Amino acid sequence: MASRYHRAMNMTRALTLSVALSLGAVPAAIAAQKGADGASSEACAVRMTGGWVRLPPVAMPMMAGFGRIENACGDAVAVVGVHSNAFAEVSLHETRIVDGVSRMRAVPRLAVPAGGSVELKPGGLHLMLMQPRDTLTPGDSVEVMLELEGGQTRTVELAVRAPTGR
Repeated sequence: MASRYHRAMNMTRALTLSVALSLGAVPAAIAAQKGADGASSEACAVRMTGGWVRLPPVAMPMMAGFGRIENACGDAVAVVGVHSNAFAEVSLHETRIVDGVSRMRAVPRLAVPAGGSVELKPGGLHLMLMQPRDTLTPGDSVEVMLELEGGQTRTVELAVRAPTGR
C-alpha cells in the first residue's frame, strides 16, 4: 500500500497541467528570447483557453478538467506537473480504448509543440481532480497550477460546469 501511495504521490508531484487554464507560463530555458546583446526581449506565452471542470452527475470524489493549452513560443514546452489547493490530488491522464476497453493512464510529461496546442477533452487527455476540498457548483471557478519543465509555473482558472458540460 505504501509503495502504491508513494508512486501515486511521486506521479502527482511529477505532474503538479494545469490545467487549466488562462495560462502564460514559460520554462526557464525559453523564458525570454535573447537579443544579440544578450538582453531579454519579450517572453513567449503559454496559456490555456476554455478551461473547465465537469461536475460528476452524482457525488463522487473525482472530477475531470479540460481546456486547450496553447504554446506561442518558438520552442516546444512540456507540462510536467499539476496541483491545486482546491483538490487533494491533481494529475494529468489520458483515456484510450485498448482491446475495446476504455483505459486511463497517468501522463508524466505532456509536450506542447512550438506554435501549437494540445487539447484536454472528454475521452482523451484530461486533468484528474481528486477529492475536492469544498463543494463546487456550476458557476464556481478553481485555480490550478501548471508546472512546466524548467521549473516555471502558471496558475490558471477553470470554470465549473454542470455534468452536461454546459
